Amino acid sequence: MQDFLKQTLSGEPPEQRSGRNDQLSWQWLDEGILEMTPLNASSQALVISAGVHGNETAPVEILNELVGQLLRGEKPLLPRLMVIYGNPSALRVNKRYLRCDINRMFGGRWQQYEDCPEARRAWRLEQAMETFWQVGCHEETRWHLDMHTAIRGSYHARFGVMPLRETPWPQDFLHWLASAGLEALVFHRAPGGTFTHYSCRHFSASSCTLELGKALPFGSNDLAQFSAAQQSLAAILFGEALPEVTAPPRCYRVSQQITRRTEAFILHMSGETLNFTAFPQGTLLAEDGDTRFYVQQAREYVMFPNPNVALGQRAGLMLVEDNAHNDALGSER
Repeated sequence: MQDFLKQTLSGEPPEQRSGRNDQLSWQWLDEGILEMTPLNASSQALVISAGVHGNETAPVEILNELVGQLLRGEKPLLPRLMVIYGNPSALRVNKRYLRCDINRMFGGRWQQYEDCPEARRAWRLEQAMETFWQVGCHEETRWHLDMHTAIRGSYHARFGVMPLRETPWPQDFLHWLASAGLEALVFHRAPGGTFTHYSCRHFSASSCTLELGKALPFGSNDLAQFSAAQQSLAAILFGEALPEVTAPPRCYRVSQQITRRTEAFILHMSGETLNFTAFPQGTLLAEDGDTRFYVQQAREYVMFPNPNVALGQRAGLMLVEDNAHNDALGSER
């Protein structure tokens, strides 16, 4: 198997389901799930996922190029690696999802949904991740990088979303995120149904959802815009040098969530509102029947505003600057 993406999009299992070269052995586990093991023992286990939303194609193309180099034996592999294309059915039709948003279903939340392709897929991905980390040693360092692109533009073109974590983030992980060209990091303070929250909560992985630009169809992406992320992935996969960090990312934390509860929901933002747009205290952000959402802090920034989500889903997150993390990252320069 030379082209994992082409094989995945075909919808058919590969004729050969395992193999090896001078650098690694590989095994096709299921549609869009590939495990690679270096021939030399490794103390790191890495999961890289992309295509959890089927219209976010640039990360899939970036990842496929790196995977191709590994499968052809052109590069050494340092960590144990599992590569996941999250929602192949949606990738084939360039849609965010077919029935439901898979990135709200992890941590067993898929059981709360009707039987649909995304619910079954979330369950399968949980199984694959659990098995991958169970076979490793307890001393392994576990990282999960879930690569996305955003629906709308942003004042920070590339940013990372960090799941709730009870212990401090490893400094080498934060440094890697900075080297990948992320301009901002957003720290959650509540649990959620994302893939990265699942890996962090259940397996103590250092996990991040990487938002690497704007969602475009296959063939329409300018991959040069993702060079820092691709070089940083090559560094952790192949042992190549990390890109230099020119500036630490700005840090934010979630201050409140805007949730669409009824059909009467109104989001008081235009469709052109960019991620990280700032609003002053007292601004009416949204209303849903008798419920009103206002800016509560002196200044809050919006992320992922979307009035068209399903009932019960978040229609936006409001952020404040996280001075503690900003000071910590700034002191590392």
